[in-house]
This record gives sequence, structure tokens and C-alpha cells, in this order.
Amino acid sequence: MPEPWHARVTAALEVETGEDGPRAVADVLAADWREAVKTCRDDLGCDFFDWLSAVDEGEDGMRIVAHLWSVAERRGVLLRTVAVGPVDSITDLYAGANWHERETHEMFGVDFTGHPGLRPLLLPPEFEGHPLRKDFVLASRVVKPWPGEKEPGGGREGARKRAPKRPPGVPEDWMKEPDA
Repeated sequence: MPEPWHARVTAALEVETGEDGPRAVADVLAADWREAVKTCRDDLGCDFFDWLSAVDEGEDGMRIVAHLWSVAERRGVLLRTVAVGPVDSITDLYAGANWHERETHEMFGVDFTGHPGLRPLLLPPEFEGHPLRKDFVLASRVVKPWPGEKEPGGGREGARKRAPKRPPGVPEDWMKEPDA
């Protein structure tokens, strides 16, 4: 039988919840995101906003994750949704979400409807793309070779170097090898 906190979260959000220690884990529809956060704040007493971020789920969209905490209950809610398009901003519910939504927008390209200003936070103005998306090509891994000493056998006689491989995250046809 789930402990009372998890049962309260399940009843308040009207979704099935999982358990992760003192946190309930709840998945909600993207259309219900803002209302679910508001319910956690108002009905469950989650008075502390801890963090918000995203996970690139590829073709399924972006998984938005927020961790909300009730100081009085010493319990929390890990609230998740998967969105293909924009998600409602929660900055009017938790002022601390402003920075997190800006970072998530910049790193993952998630738009937050109603956010007061999704201006750049961490990257230089000339930067193009969203570096934490799965489709972002890590060009520096292709263009700049790894230092020799970090390669097996680098600088030592008798040891063989491993065959060069395409680094993770770089598509096969991204950069052609120079003609030898």
C-alpha cells in the first residue's frame, strides 16, 4: 500500500504515480503541465521549486522535468511531461523557474509560452543551435583530433594505436575524409 504522500499526489493530480524515496513521480499531459504544477503548489503544499530541465526523447519530443518540494511535509514531486511543441511557463507560479526555463530553452530549444523573456543565458550571442539536443552535431570531436598521449600507444614504442573511429553523436556522412 503506498504511503499517504503518494496517495495524496495521485488523488490531487488524478494520475498514477510512482515512488522514488520521499518523492512521488507523476507523468502528466503537456496540455495539463501548468495546472499540474499549480496543483502541486496549492493543494499539496509544494512551496519550494527545486529545478526544471529537459531530456531529448528524439522523435517523441522533449521530456520536461520539474522537481517541486514541500518543506513542511519533507516530501516532493518529480513532475514530468513529454511535449512536441511549446509548454506553458510556470514563472508566475514559481519565480525561480525563470532561470531554469531560460536555460532549457537555450540548451534544448523548448519554448515556454508566457515566459517574460527567453533571452540567452549561457551561450555567446553568435552561437547557433541547441547543444543538448540529440540532433546537435559535436563538430569539435571531428575537426580537432584527440591529443596523441591520450590515444592508446601514443608516444610509446611497440604499442599499437587503435583505429580511428567516428566519435559518438557525429553522423556518418557529416564530414568526408580528406583524399590521401
